[in-house]
Amino acid sequence: MLLPAHLRVTQRDWCTSSAWKNGTVTAFSPLLDLNDGHRIPQLGLGVYKITDDSAAEVVSAAIEHGYRHIDTAALYHNERGVGEGMRRSGVDRSELFVTTKVWNDRQGYDETLRAFDESIGKLALDYVDLYLIHWPAPTQDKYVDTWRALQRLREEGRARSIGVSNFHTHHLQRLFDETDVVPVLNQVELHPWLQQREVRAFDEQHGILTESWSPLARGRVLDDETLAGLAQKHGKTPAQVVLRWHVQSGLVVIPKSTSIDRIRENADVFDFELDADDLEKIAALDSGHRTGLDPDNHD
Repeated sequence: MLLPAHLRVTQRDWCTSSAWKNGTVTAFSPLLDLNDGHRIPQLGLGVYKITDDSAAEVVSAAIEHGYRHIDTAALYHNERGVGEGMRRSGVDRSELFVTTKVWNDRQGYDETLRAFDESIGKLALDYVDLYLIHWPAPTQDKYVDTWRALQRLREEGRARSIGVSNFHTHHLQRLFDETDVVPVLNQVELHPWLQQREVRAFDEQHGILTESWSPLARGRVLDDETLAGLAQKHGKTPAQVVLRWHVQSGLVVIPKSTSIDRIRENADVFDFELDADDLEKIAALDSGHRTGLDPDNHD
C-alpha cells in the first residue's frame, strides 16, 4: 500500500536511538514528518490510567525496550511519574518525544497558559514536544482561545509542536477559519471498529497527522474472528495485527499497557506486512462503534 508522500518512511527515517533485541542493536520506530518541520515516532506508549507511582517504572522500562514516544495528559495525573521515568531511563532528553494535554476545565487563553505551567512543572522539563487540546468541549466555546494560547507556547519554544485531540472536522474547520496555525496532529479514538475515514481524509488534506488512541478498542476488538485468522496467518497476536494495520495506514499509534511483556510485544510489528486481502478484511470490520465519548457531546 503506497502512503501519501508526507507519511512515507525509509530506513534513514527511523529513530536514531536504538534498543537491544537478542543482543543486537536495532532501530525501533519510524519517524513521521509533522507539518511544522518536527518529527514524531510513529509508535509510542500511552499511559492513560497508569498511576503516578507506577508511571516512572513503566516509562523507564518502555524506553529501555526502544520506545522514544510517551503520551500523557493532565487528566491522567501521572505527569510527575512520566518525567521521572524519562530521567531514570538515562536516555538523552533530545531523543525522547513527550506529549501532554490541557484538560477541559482549564480551557481559555489565560487558564491554558497556567495549566501548561503546571504540567511542565510536574514533568520537570523545559519543553514538551507536543501539546494538545484534549477535547474541543464545544458547549464551553473556548477551544479557539485555547488554541491561541497553544500558539503562544509554540512561539516561546516551550511546546515545540501543537495539535488537538478528539476534534471532528467541523471543529478543525473553525480553527482554520479563525486562526492561522494548522495543528500538526489530531489524536482520535481509532481502531478497526471505528476507522474514522472522514476525519483521516480531512486531516490528510490539510497536512495533519492522525493519531490513534484506544487502538485496540480497549482490548475488545481482539476477540474478533477475522483478526484471529490474520494473526494465525502471520504468526502474530491479534494485537500485533491491529497495530500493524495502524502503522501501514500511516497513523501514529499509542497502545497502552503496564505489562512489560505486552509493551515489548506491541513494539514487535515491523517485521511483517499485511497484504491487500488482509487490509480489505480489516476495512470490513468498521461499524462506527465507539468505546469512548463523542466529542460533540463531551465537555
